[in-house]
Amino acid sequence: MAFRHKSATQESPDEINESNERLEYLGDAFLGAIVAEHLFSTFPYKDEGFLTKMRSKVVSRHHLNTIARRMGIPQIMNMNEANFAGSSIYGNALEALIGSIYLDYGYKKTKEFILTRFFGLYVDLHELETIETDFKSRLTEWSQKEKQGLEFKVLQEPRQSKDKGYHVGVMVGNSLIAEASHHSKKRAEQMAAEKAWGSINQQVQKD
Repeated sequence: MAFRHKSATQESPDEINESNERLEYLGDAFLGAIVAEHLFSTFPYKDEGFLTKMRSKVVSRHHLNTIARRMGIPQIMNMNEANFAGSSIYGNALEALIGSIYLDYGYKKTKEFILTRFFGLYVDLHELETIETDFKSRLTEWSQKEKQGLEFKVLQEPRQSKDKGYHVGVMVGNSLIAEASHHSKKRAEQMAAEKAWGSINQQVQKD
C-alpha cells in the first residue's frame, strides 16, 4: 500500500481511495516529530530558528525525493505513469513507508528506522546546513527586487478537495505560475514556491 500511487487505484463505491495518501499523512507526522527531536539533541546550543530551518531542509520535497530515489523506491512504485503529474511522488511514498512501519511495528521501531536508516545512511546534516531550501523567502526577496506582486493563494480548501489537502497557487502579478497540494498548508506553499522558483530560473536562463 505504501508504494501504490493514486493513479494506479480505482475508487471504491464508499469513496475510499486505496492509495498511499493516508499512509503518507501518517508518516509525514511521525517523520516531522522524530526529526525535530533528533535535531534538538544533535544541536543543543542552536536556537529555535536554526532548528526550524534544518527540519524544513530535512523533510523538504526535494530532499525526500532524492533519498527515495537512492533507496530504490522508484523501482517498486505501483503507478500509472501516463497520469504522473508531479515530482513529489517518491518522497510521498517514503513518508507512506514510514507510516506503514508505524502501523505494523509501533513508534519505537519507526524511530529506530528513521535514525538508523534515514539519518544513518542518507542524511548529511552538515551538508544540509549549507543548503538554502526556503524557496518562499527566495521568491519574496525576488519579488521585492523586481517590484513584482507576489501572492500565495489557496485555490482549494481541504473540505473542497478530493485528497483533503490544501491546493496552493503562486501568483506573480495576475499570473498563476505554479501550484501544489499537501495536507499541510505551509508545506503546500513551500512546494509551490519551489516549483515557481524553478520556473523563474528557467525563464531567466532563456532570457
